Amino acid sequence: MPKRRKVIAGNWKMNFTPSETVEFLKDNKAEFDTSAVDVVLCVPYVSLQPALDVLEGSNIKVGAQNIHYMDAGAYTAEISAPMLKDMGVPYAIIGHSERREKFGETDLTVNLRTINVLKHGIVPIVCVGETLKQRGQERTSEILLKQLPMALDGLTATQVANLVIAYEPIWAIGTGVVASTEQAEEACKIIRECIAQKYDKKTAEAVRILYGGSVDATNAKELFAQENIDGGLVGGASMKPSFKDVIKAGAGCCGCE
Repeated sequence: MPKRRKVIAGNWKMNFTPSETVEFLKDNKAEFDTSAVDVVLCVPYVSLQPALDVLEGSNIKVGAQNIHYMDAGAYTAEISAPMLKDMGVPYAIIGHSERREKFGETDLTVNLRTINVLKHGIVPIVCVGETLKQRGQERTSEILLKQLPMALDGLTATQVANLVIAYEPIWAIGTGVVASTEQAEEACKIIRECIAQKYDKKTAEAVRILYGGSVDATNAKELFAQENIDGGLVGGASMKPSFKDVIKAGAGCCGCE
C-alpha cells in the first residue's frame, strides 16, 4: 500500500478576528511541525491575508472555509476561486455539514464548487457525513455512497487522487462526542472502497481521507493510526496551543519515511 502523507487541517469557523489570528499564529506557528505532515489552517475570509502574511516562508498552508462555483458575477458576498488563487490560498473546504445544514448547500453545489476549485489549482477538502438520525437508522453507508459519487461527478481519477476528503459524522461535530475508532475507520474504509469502485484501486489508495468530529490531542493518535484515516479536520482544538499535539499525533502515525 502506498504511503500517504497525513493532513492535519484546522477549521476555525467564525472565530478569531484578524488581530487575534495574527497573535495566535505568531505565538504558536513555530510549534506546528510540518516536517512529517501537511498542516492547513482554514480561517475566516477576513483573516486570510493576515494569516498568509504571518505564515509566509513557513510550510503551514492557509485555506478558505467555502468558495463559490462561479468565477465572477452578481453573487453578493460570495468569494471566487480566482480571488483566492490571486491571494495565494491553496486549499478550500467544500460542503462542510454546517454549510449544508444552515446555508442550503447541496450535493450538486458541492460538486460544482469542487470542479471549479480544481480548475484553478486549489485543493478542495470535500466533506461528507451522516446525521445522528441517519446513524441511528444504520444508514451511514447509504448516505456516504450517495454523497460521495455526486460530489466527485465529472472528475478524473487524477483529480480525485489529489484532492482531500473529510468524513464528518455530523453528530460528532462540536458536540464533544467522538465517533469510536472503529466507527471512524469503518466510514473512511467505505469512502475508499467507493472511490475504488468508481475509479480504480490506485486512485483509492492515493486519495487522503480525514476524520472530522471533535478531534483533539486526547484522541488524535488512536484515530490517525487507523489504516484508512489520513489525518483530521479539526475544529476547536485547532485554535489552541495544544494543536501542536494533534499535529505530532499525525506525524507519529505517518507512514511516510
